[in-house]
Amino acid sequence: MSDNANPLLTASTLPYALPPYADIRPEHYLPAFERAFADHTAEISAITRVRSLPTFENTMVPLEASGELIGRVSRTFYTVSSADATPEIQEIEEALAPLMSAHQDSIQLDAMLYWRVKTLHEQLGTLELDPEQRYLVQRHFREMTHAGAALDEDAKERLTDLNQRLSMLTTTFERNLLADTNDLAVIFDEASDLDGLTEGELSATAQAAADRGEDGKFAVTLTLFTGHPYLSTLTDRESRKRIMDASRARGCRGGENDNSQVLTQIVRLRAERAALLGYESHAAYVTADETAGTPEAVHALLRELAVPAARNARREQAALQALIDASEPEPFPLEAHDWAFYTEKVRQAEYNIDTTALRPWFEAERVLQDGVFAAAAMLYGVTFTERTDLSAYHPDNRIFEVHNADGGPLGLFVLDLYTRDTKRGGAWMNSLVSQARLRGTDPVVVNNLNVSKPAPGQPTLLTLDEVTTLFHEFGHALHGLFATVTYPHFAGTAVFRDFVEFPSQVNEMWIMWPEVLDNYAKHVETGEPLPADVVERLRASEAFNQGYKTSEYLAASWLDQAWHSLSVEQATAVPDVAAFEAAALADIGLDNPVVPTRYSSTYFAHVFSGGYSAGYYSYIWSEVLDADTVEWFRENGGLTRENGDRFRTRLLGVGGSKDPLEAYRDFRGRDAEIQPLLERRGLAA
Repeated sequence: MSDNANPLLTASTLPYALPPYADIRPEHYLPAFERAFADHTAEISAITRVRSLPTFENTMVPLEASGELIGRVSRTFYTVSSADATPEIQEIEEALAPLMSAHQDSIQLDAMLYWRVKTLHEQLGTLELDPEQRYLVQRHFREMTHAGAALDEDAKERLTDLNQRLSMLTTTFERNLLADTNDLAVIFDEASDLDGLTEGELSATAQAAADRGEDGKFAVTLTLFTGHPYLSTLTDRESRKRIMDASRARGCRGGENDNSQVLTQIVRLRAERAALLGYESHAAYVTADETAGTPEAVHALLRELAVPAARNARREQAALQALIDASEPEPFPLEAHDWAFYTEKVRQAEYNIDTTALRPWFEAERVLQDGVFAAAAMLYGVTFTERTDLSAYHPDNRIFEVHNADGGPLGLFVLDLYTRDTKRGGAWMNSLVSQARLRGTDPVVVNNLNVSKPAPGQPTLLTLDEVTTLFHEFGHALHGLFATVTYPHFAGTAVFRDFVEFPSQVNEMWIMWPEVLDNYAKHVETGEPLPADVVERLRASEAFNQGYKTSEYLAASWLDQAWHSLSVEQATAVPDVAAFEAAALADIGLDNPVVPTRYSSTYFAHVFSGGYSAGYYSYIWSEVLDADTVEWFRENGGLTRENGDRFRTRLLGVGGSKDPLEAYRDFRGRDAEIQPLLERRGLAA
């Protein structure tokens, strides 16, 4: 295939350089990657062949300008491989994994490039650089050192081998999980088995069954996390149990999709790599270049929160058991698959709130336009116009052009709302194009969710949790849209892992903000607003069930830390995944069988195939900043353009071009305090 015939090898002519997906076929990807690898290698060689001593202009500027093609091709492909992973795309990803790992190592471990960056770093005190340039030198030096650039050649060879093996194993983990999640979709023969679902939910399960060739039946597809939204309303206890059992069986049933040995190999190789790089564990390696600094700091926070969270969960459990004993003709001990169902009954009894009955007030289009977009308009002055003339990688995609308050163009926002068998679980944001003055590019960002698609002609009614996810992921999108930097290294959400969730969590505050809620929470049929007394009860119940929610999250965070705090010897000696999990959860006091971890190891995609290894703690770590920021907004007038402009300019707008905690202090005027988080989650003494 000639270069001219491959649309990936020429710059897109579409608005904002949106990839021309309509012209891209699977067979284009690997040749494009091969060309991009070669081009990038040549660009780095041109830097290292310069005979004059390193300067910012002859080293850092061309380094930042390099890799344009590999970045473009990578973002185009990996957007598809996560959201529409057909068998053909999966094969390409598996073939690509070791090649991408080897190429990244060839750049990060290049001895001559490292010498040039190190030389500049040593001269920082004498160089006339602006703050972003100075920080760029510091970060490149830190990241290359952290990656192993200072190792000798034998150690680098060993490191490269480890990285390639890990890339293949993490790809295998993701492939196995997707396949097992699809295989374990729970098929029900009768609609009565799913009593408690709304008409729209039932139609979605019928459509899911039909898509699997099971006409006349009903299929419940699994979510990424252990539980399932339907568990809160299904009246048939056996149906609830079947869904929970299927979810917890993922990746540990034996057979070709079993992830047990895959993840133990990942843990062992990560421990070996950490030791090679001079660290006691993978957790020590990861946190050394995060705001946390050390795994000990992470463990201290998790242990501090685990004790009151577990206590609160036991208190909630007792209330649920009392309800069962009082209301069921034949009482039974509460089990994990019962928690959500009886929690809703307690919520109704204590707060007179039926969360399922709220769904007609959360119609997806209204939530998006009059909630998510409207809040951003009120806070930042941005506007959104749908571009039906543009298309992305799947027919379900919707594309919106974003403009600043002055009418100037800002970027594109792509929304991929619905679940499908080719999409990995969960929700996420990624960039298709990143803003950088050096390259003259503007941002194109994508939000992916996994909302069940209703039957044709039916409205998409969201749960309150799905509304929260939509606002959360859009917080990431705003970060990607607003970051305004010179150098690509700092573009968009390129910040520390344990800081990146902070902007998205902050955006959740507007869900219940009066001006926003009143704008979008209107009945899908009548247009009536959500009654004021219901709103007040929702606000009063914000800490309800937080013992469970905090415990399941902390349990997963601790599992991540436990696996990745192992030394090489300890990782090699792990006999059984289930036994390791049980011991780890007992160690922190989160081994309550009716409060299962949010993710068990064999389907913990965040840490075994995503970018959160030894970093799942990031959500609670960032929430300290988030809760403190919510207090600031409340103290300073709330949803105002002045407040939005301050948050945008001092935090979102700097991208990764400034130390994140320094940026936070610039915004807040001080370091974050933990008390607002403790009060929010009901953990305060």
